[in-house]
Amino acid sequence: MIDVTAYLRRIGVKVDGPPSVESLHLLHRAHVERVPYECMEIWLGRPTTVDPVESAARIVRGRGGYCYHLNGAFSELLKALGYRVTRHRGGVQGRAQGPANVDGGHLVLTVSGLPTPDNPQGRWLVDQGLGDALHDPLPLVEGTYRQGPFTYGLRPSEVEPGGWRFDHDPRGDFLGMDFCGVPAEMREFAAMHEFLSTSPDSGFVRVATIQRRDAGGVDVMRGLILSRRGDREHSLTARTERDYFQILADVFGLHLPDVTPLERAKLWQRLWTAHEKWSDSH
Repeated sequence: MIDVTAYLRRIGVKVDGPPSVESLHLLHRAHVERVPYECMEIWLGRPTTVDPVESAARIVRGRGGYCYHLNGAFSELLKALGYRVTRHRGGVQGRAQGPANVDGGHLVLTVSGLPTPDNPQGRWLVDQGLGDALHDPLPLVEGTYRQGPFTYGLRPSEVEPGGWRFDHDPRGDFLGMDFCGVPAEMREFAAMHEFLSTSPDSGFVRVATIQRRDAGGVDVMRGLILSRRGDREHSLTARTERDYFQILADVFGLHLPDVTPLERAKLWQRLWTAHEKWSDSH
């Protein structure tokens, strides 16, 4: 079981009464704004699993994670609050020429039983794990949707019969995401999680990435470069260890109290070495 009270305190939300569309939006927005999308455990050499209870406990301690952690934990929170939540296997299509897929590289959530006039079937796409994408849930209805400065699309998937396709804003980090319409179990994601957290071919292993979405846009930290997209556009590079960890705390709420000074120094050296290698190639 997860600590619901501590989890709600972590995201700064109080909810009363039965599940509702309004509360679902409140929970979703608060979570993406306060719990960053991040892969720092990989860069700290700390193995994780896809166990949602483990992920929820780490979030309560002040950390984040990527899709398996964030959506896994959020699904447990929603279920504990009485929401009807389903997990789905998905796949992200990046900016390269790779095809659309549902290879299990992404965990997707839907919530059902919450109809509105614009969404009479009452199903919602709920996703904390897309990094620079959703701020609010999307009605699982084909159409185009505006959230702050970004425009998204939902339509039937062309690669997964009965599934859905999320089309990202052209300024986003990836082209889109497809997901199956049928439920999935967390164990189905274990092998891909192992690849993403250990393989030299994994983007998480190659680049220390942190992202945080808010109503006006998204903050993105890749290696030592911080950028902002949306309501304003700018970027800067952390040049010292002190500056890097200050950015993590101030922009992303990552204070890393469990990371020792020695671990911070080693992490900084890894990041600086990777940054210099990247700079030499650009």
